[in-house]
Amino acid sequence: MKIGIISDTHGHEMAWAHACERFFAGADLILHAGDVLYHGPRNPMKADYNPAGLVARINSCSVPVVIAKGNCDSSVDASCLEMPIEAPYAYVVWEGLRIVVTHGDAVMSDAEKDAMAKHLKADLFISGHIHQTVLEKRGATVFLNPGSAALSKRADGRNTVAVLEDGKIRIFDIDTGDVLHELAL
Repeated sequence: MKIGIISDTHGHEMAWAHACERFFAGADLILHAGDVLYHGPRNPMKADYNPAGLVARINSCSVPVVIAKGNCDSSVDASCLEMPIEAPYAYVVWEGLRIVVTHGDAVMSDAEKDAMAKHLKADLFISGHIHQTVLEKRGATVFLNPGSAALSKRADGRNTVAVLEDGKIRIFDIDTGDVLHELAL
């Protein structure tokens, strides 16, 4: 089993392209934690901001993509994509693993995330929104924020994605391929 995990692409086509080419090759599933197309009024538009190009890439992806609705995802965005943007969260069971994918803007605190994970009996709880990486286990649940693939708010400015493979979650720097965090599921 290999699952690619991405968040906060904000319309940046090449962030998606690099993630798919470098990290998600051979994946069985891709999970997107929201803020897919629109850059958002607080975020800069970089040279690869091309929401139409990103739509084309996501729609032509040979791997199933599950998307949770972010605070910058609109109904217009959803109408362009060939898969639904699920709200308020996506719940995926993959090879017996219970996965919750939410953007994170509606469940910000650890206490809120813990309660939701416990209620849904999540093995893996994925969120985005803050554009920073998180990978930790609390109780029976692993909490993951893959950071942003395009608009990092990490102190080091690294754009990031995550991969779940062979029972391990790794967060990668999208540009260098460096493993920044790793945790066994």
